[in-house]
Amino acid sequence: MKNHSVVIVGAGPTGMMLGAELKLAGVDVAIVERRPTPELSGARAGGRGLHTRTIEIFDMRGIADRFLAEGTKFSGPGFNHVQLTLSDFPTRHPYALALLQKHTERIMAGWIGELGVTVYRSREITAFTQDERGVTAQISDGSVFRADYLVGCDGGRSLVRKLCGIDFPGWDASTSWLIAEAEMTEKPPFGFKQTAVGSHAIGPVEGRIGLALAERAVRDTGERTLEDLKQTLVEVYGTDFGVHSSNFISSFTDTARQAATYRKGRVLLAGDAAHIHAPLGGLGLNLGVQDAVNLGWKLAQVVKGISPDWLLDTYEAERRPVGARVLKNSLAHVAVRRVDDRSEILSEYVTEWLKTDEVRKQMAGEMSGLGIRYELGDGHPLLGRRIPDLALDTANGPIQLFALLREARPLLINLGESRHADDRVRCIDARYEGKWELPVIGAVPAPSAVLVRPDGYVAWVEDGTSTSLNETITRWFG
Repeated sequence: MKNHSVVIVGAGPTGMMLGAELKLAGVDVAIVERRPTPELSGARAGGRGLHTRTIEIFDMRGIADRFLAEGTKFSGPGFNHVQLTLSDFPTRHPYALALLQKHTERIMAGWIGELGVTVYRSREITAFTQDERGVTAQISDGSVFRADYLVGCDGGRSLVRKLCGIDFPGWDASTSWLIAEAEMTEKPPFGFKQTAVGSHAIGPVEGRIGLALAERAVRDTGERTLEDLKQTLVEVYGTDFGVHSSNFISSFTDTARQAATYRKGRVLLAGDAAHIHAPLGGLGLNLGVQDAVNLGWKLAQVVKGISPDWLLDTYEAERRPVGARVLKNSLAHVAVRRVDDRSEILSEYVTEWLKTDEVRKQMAGEMSGLGIRYELGDGHPLLGRRIPDLALDTANGPIQLFALLREARPLLINLGESRHADDRVRCIDARYEGKWELPVIGAVPAPSAVLVRPDGYVAWVEDGTSTSLNETITRWFG
């Protein structure tokens, strides 16, 4: 029997991010992954796009440069073919990053390898039981794992969710797309094309041709053949462009579902195991990574006995509304891109609205992740929002605030009178003379002290929070 404090099922971006967070917190964590190597092929390899908040999270952990070195910056997320620029947002990363998911996962795999996260590859979980002391999992190679907690990061068809008996309600598919990477003997027209069937796209992908073609009739997700690809191309473009040598052919739909609960006893769900939706806007990977960062420090504190078990309930309380909002965004995105006359009129109105500053900022804040606010009570506008990455002056010299979160520890920043150090949090005396500004919200009053959680969200602001500093530290950090 192999014993670990936490076992994560799935080594995608969500599972790797959670593994890294737990390892940084000193927790014995292991990941079980059915793939033999980190190499990605097929539809998942082509998924692309890191949004600003995810880049900030990587910056907080000191690895953002690895992704920036390989990706291509662009102005911001897109909705209904309108690019929502982030150029005027108060962040050091006012852009999105085009980067194939296979490269994102490769970089993350290298990082968790450096941290020493244990990954058991070519293995799958087949069954598990839980009691008041932990979870016992049966593995496909015949081994048995014992853990305090089990986390399903195993995708939209999550076996962990199914074995746990957690319902997955939502919306069935109303449309489906055939996706592929292939070669062509004729050069196709790159860009989007709208037909009576739906929206289609063709573009270059690392020396090959990437395609996303709306299908005439809704089909269940699954593999498609080269003949399916040729036929659909002829239906849409009048020719198949001599398509051949496909790297992969698959499909996706606009199915949208969210787990009835993110937790059942000692089993939790994160990423696509907790929510699925159409990939329009590229929100899925980012949502999963942010789930992991919210859960990681909380799970670590419960495992280490620092915090009581109820702290894990705040994971669902905070992340469920964010996931539900992403599902609504996805459903709306599909709806405004329908091709019937009434939907086209709606699309025209939405396009007009998105080009106004107020609406553009609101939607860009939502899709980039910069506008997220957790319900931590009334008070200062910073409360429950991500801390800005300010350039601070300290006794040891200037430093970016995110650099103080490298170790994923809670952080108290004294910007006025120095306070007595508290060994539950890292305490820093600093000065900042500039303007405090939040995305979408704008300028906010400068605080004299802030308490920042390991995930980068503000838990307490002096003179702006109803509870005392000690009460807040005790609530969140034991």
